[in-house]
Amino acid sequence: VYRLHGRYHEMAPNVVPMDYTKDPDVKLPMQLIINMPELKENPFKERIVESFSEDGEGSLSFNDFVDMFSVLSEMAPRELKAIYAFKIYDFNTDNFICKADLEKTLNKLTREELTAEEITLVCEKVIEEADMDGDGKLGYADFENMISKAPDFLRYYFKRN
Repeated sequence: VYRLHGRYHEMAPNVVPMDYTKDPDVKLPMQLIINMPELKENPFKERIVESFSEDGEGSLSFNDFVDMFSVLSEMAPRELKAIYAFKIYDFNTDNFICKADLEKTLNKLTREELTAEEITLVCEKVIEEADMDGDGKLGYADFENMISKAPDFLRYYFKRN
């Protein structure tokens, strides 16, 4: 925790106090966080930070920052990583991964190199394969079932540089 506080403080030494008794509500803006070496190259860096941000806008308190690094840690339980991976892919924050969420995911993963037809085909196939209840979108149970068939998914998804 001390080491993480040092990293948090280093990003904005004029903003982050060493003693929180005077200003316990300090938050760092997303722009500072996404430029950290652990996130800089991740195509989901904004969504990762938003998912850990208490306000949902991307500003992180020190507690949010610790939570994020705890989940990014190789020691974090698989179930916790799965919960946050689901949140990150749920771009519209409706607690489902729908076709639009999958399209955004594919565009980020492929750096928008797929055609619209290819994206549609992949999204339809993912929903067809993973949607256990047939509602046309993936709830958390659908997502968990899907990633359980790809054991390395979470290891690589949360891999740090």
